[in-house]
Amino acid sequence: MVQRIPAPSDLEPIERASKDELQALQLERMKWSLKHAYDNVAHYRAAFDAAGVHPGDLHTLADLAKFPFTGKKELRDNYPFGMFAVPQEQVVRVHASSGTTGKPTVVGYTQNDIDTWANVVARSIRAAGGRRGDMVHISYGYGLFTGGLGAHYGAERLGCTVIPMSGGQTEKQVQLIEDFKPSIIMVTPSYMLNIIEEFQRQGLDPAASSLKVGIFGAEPWTDAMRREIEQRAGIDAVDIYGLSEVMGPGVASECIESKDGPVIWEDHFYPEIIDPETGEVLPDGEEGELVFTSLSKEALPIIRYRTRDLTRLLPATSRSMRRIGKITGRSDDMLIIRGVNVFPSQIEELILKMPKLAPQYQLVISRDGHLDKLDVLAELRPGVAAGETEALARELEHHIKTYVGVTTKVRLLAPNGIERTLTGKARRVVDQRPKT
Repeated sequence: MVQRIPAPSDLEPIERASKDELQALQLERMKWSLKHAYDNVAHYRAAFDAAGVHPGDLHTLADLAKFPFTGKKELRDNYPFGMFAVPQEQVVRVHASSGTTGKPTVVGYTQNDIDTWANVVARSIRAAGGRRGDMVHISYGYGLFTGGLGAHYGAERLGCTVIPMSGGQTEKQVQLIEDFKPSIIMVTPSYMLNIIEEFQRQGLDPAASSLKVGIFGAEPWTDAMRREIEQRAGIDAVDIYGLSEVMGPGVASECIESKDGPVIWEDHFYPEIIDPETGEVLPDGEEGELVFTSLSKEALPIIRYRTRDLTRLLPATSRSMRRIGKITGRSDDMLIIRGVNVFPSQIEELILKMPKLAPQYQLVISRDGHLDKLDVLAELRPGVAAGETEALARELEHHIKTYVGVTTKVRLLAPNGIERTLTGKARRVVDQRPKT
């Protein structure tokens, strides 16, 4: 397809600003955000005081390192609305995280916050090649999860026609894509694979559909999965990044002309990379944990929020702002199997290098006596002979042992043998170990 690359005149001035102009705006907004949090949120006032810092101590962007971190624990300790910085009557919407343990993390938005969110998502869709009048099929879940409504408002703000399909009903997803002929789909990458499989199950060629661009987020995915989706669906696959505690989708997004990592919209979200063990701020280019400070949020200012995503900050290319490298894992969901650190993305890469295996997989952790055991479930592609199964399983076990350093038991299932989720988020890890 011919990529629709935005002309310089299509971009907002801040997307073309100099580094000095951007940093001046960031410093001004950071001073406001710290003061807003300190003056209006009891938690921040107590945390700043305990750390011996005051918003007035911020004179340069580097001074942010003096301030304490925020994590999910702080949000849950102040459940539901204790972190809000405006009166309840100014909160026009509430979302909550889809966390699987403990209380959800609750986030609120003023009307200005909703407008900011819509603007950065619209900016993200435009960066992916979207234009006014495009039809956008949204398969992110609607509701407390920020994905569906975040994408929806952003697409409308850009002037697109929205199909608010939400997740699930995969047969109907394909029917509406065939009938309505959208050019853009916004969905998780793992659920896009489900949609591709449904096209093929119905005897349709997914690469012949009207879709030209896929904007994929809500879960980490690899360059190998990008190639898989692009080849099978005949689209440009673009990465969008976000998390509800910071705003939702649209904190960062890739540009279609470069596809070299999501550009952080740094006029609203200030990034840092820290050593996850010491909390020390690391230079750009070094891998560590991604931390965000909101610069313009009113209802829920977030100061040095630890995302737990492991990545690095890369220099600006297509826009004036820095990019996020591929997320290699999370500092809080890293698996430790018999003393070996394992990230699901490592095993995903190895599976995707084997052409007879489908990209769906699941890691099952159990306990064998006193030792952890890791089973890897993967799927065969249609047409692979049953007699090849054993050899393929042993080959994948060998690759995992060689490149990851852990011994596994690989079980290869028939196509569609791994349970699909309705929400679109893949359940990549099943931990069956007894809880202590």
